[in-house]
Amino acid sequence: MADQDRLAARYDRIVRLCEAGGDARELRLRLLDEVRAAVGFDAYAFLLTDPETAVGCAPVADVPCLPELPRLIRLKYLTRANRWTAVRDVALLSDRPEGDRGPLWRDLLQAHRIRDVASMAFRDRHGSWGFLDLWRAGRDFSPAEAAHLARLTAPITAALRRSQAATFVVRQREAPRPGPLVLLLSPELQVLGQTPDTHAYLRVLVPPEQGRPPVPAGAYNVAAQLLAVEAGVDPHPPRARVHLTDGLWLTLRAARLGEEGPTERRTIAVTIEETSPGERLAVYARAFALTPRESELLGLLATGADSHTVAGSMYVSEHTVQDHLKSVFAKTGTHNRRDLLARALGG
Repeated sequence: MADQDRLAARYDRIVRLCEAGGDARELRLRLLDEVRAAVGFDAYAFLLTDPETAVGCAPVADVPCLPELPRLIRLKYLTRANRWTAVRDVALLSDRPEGDRGPLWRDLLQAHRIRDVASMAFRDRHGSWGFLDLWRAGRDFSPAEAAHLARLTAPITAALRRSQAATFVVRQREAPRPGPLVLLLSPELQVLGQTPDTHAYLRVLVPPEQGRPPVPAGAYNVAAQLLAVEAGVDPHPPRARVHLTDGLWLTLRAARLGEEGPTERRTIAVTIEETSPGERLAVYARAFALTPRESELLGLLATGADSHTVAGSMYVSEHTVQDHLKSVFAKTGTHNRRDLLARALGG
């Protein structure tokens, strides 16, 4: 009973943290402190994901095999067992037979004496917002601990979605826009080369420790998703949209270079560019939990359509258009069409 009371108290603290919200990185670090106090773990990887493609980006992680990070991410994406795109709430590696735990555990985690992994997926009807892997070396996660983690998925999912919504602010017109950014990776996800400005943007995406070079974790993730698509593990496109800073969203994409030789041996190019208005608009609608009709309305407004044109396109009255608009304003915290589109489109 004492253990149940302790978990209940921790649950209440985590719910309050989720309700308080804040920056996605700081929020995840605070949540990890509370989860560690409740169930305990030895290592972790907590990533945001593109809500549509479920591809990871902006990781917060502490793993014992950091020098092997490209291999770790590659194996993570090639592992079907307890993949975050299929997990509902939480899944334990210890619940699976050893022969069915996949290449991540078989080829890497087992060598680091990881005994169990609790995998949590943060997904709702609006999209996939992140995933968290908790690694344990000493003992398995108990059913009570798994149940506690499962209860946390709903409030954490909502908090992550709201944290993404908060990034949509109007950008200053004089703010610099990213130029062509390309990172070249080997089939094993080793960095082969990059364009000059790529380094600076990677440093902001995943802030490195003092004196260390930036880790291109976002590029590793989209490249690993390309490998997952090629291996038939997961069909989502190798693309992730991620907030950089001050309302600027970037889109990372991975593709093979060249046409000669076996596909699996060709270099992988990861491009990084400012997210297009249409792609930005789609994330905005998901982050603010707009309904399909509200999302349709927002898309029409972005083309410059007035209420009469919108009503005709949606086959509703202009009065109904105004009702939808009021709902969108309420959900997004905006007060007029100009403010709504400025935040949605970035300026």
